Parts: sequence; C-alpha cells; structure tokens
Amino acid sequence: MTGITDAVDAVQEVAAEVTPVPATFDRVATAAEVKARLDWGEPALTIIDVRDRESFNNERIMGAVSMPLSELTDRIELESNRDIYVYGASESETAGAATQLEGAGFERVSAIEGGLSAWKAAGGPTEGRNA
Repeated sequence: MTGITDAVDAVQEVAAEVTPVPATFDRVATAAEVKARLDWGEPALTIIDVRDRESFNNERIMGAVSMPLSELTDRIELESNRDIYVYGASESETAGAATQLEGAGFERVSAIEGGLSAWKAAGGPTEGRNA
C-alpha cells in the first residue's frame, strides 16, 4: 500500500503546483489572472458585472452575472467564502461594488482591474448583442 499512497501523494503535489489557485486572494486582480483560472476550468468562482442592464446585455464577460450596483447586496446569494470577481463601468464603480460585498460579509472579493476592456485585451471571451 505504501507505493500507492506515495504515488497518490506525488500526483496531488504536482496538481497543487500546476493548478492556478491563487495562494493569496488580492483585492484587485488582473483580467489575465482571472482568465487563467477559467482557462484551467476552475468553476469555484463567480464574476459579477455591476454595470447597468443595457451595458450588460450589449457585451459582458462570458458567464458573468448581472447585478447592478443599486441591487448588489439585496440580490446576491452566494457562500460567504466563494471567490467573487467584480467589475463595473469604471474603476471607482468596481471598487465601490467590492467594498459593498465585503461589507455584506463576503470574504473573498476581488476587483477586476480594467474591467471589460482589460478582459478583452487579455483575449477573454465575451457574449451579448455586440460581442
């Protein structure tokens, strides 16, 4: 059994080294960092778009959830320790949304630096009427 246990331990060690789970969860993340997590197929994160509904419908990060800033803390139903990435129409709107979520008890909230334009520049997929 020791050989099997050693092999399992070795595989887990390699997986931990190549899986892009951030060791620290920073309050600000680059679009490339978020994209890398998604490219690896990590489902344990949520991307929230706090822009107005029309902007969201026109174009958004693929898979993002629309929660306009005015409704953000009233509508969100996620585990408090889930990784949440948020972006808005401006850096100040994004920072405000992150602050609101943290104030509502969410432990792992990160603002996507540069929002949708940075996401597109990093080659991230988008969806919507204008995508």
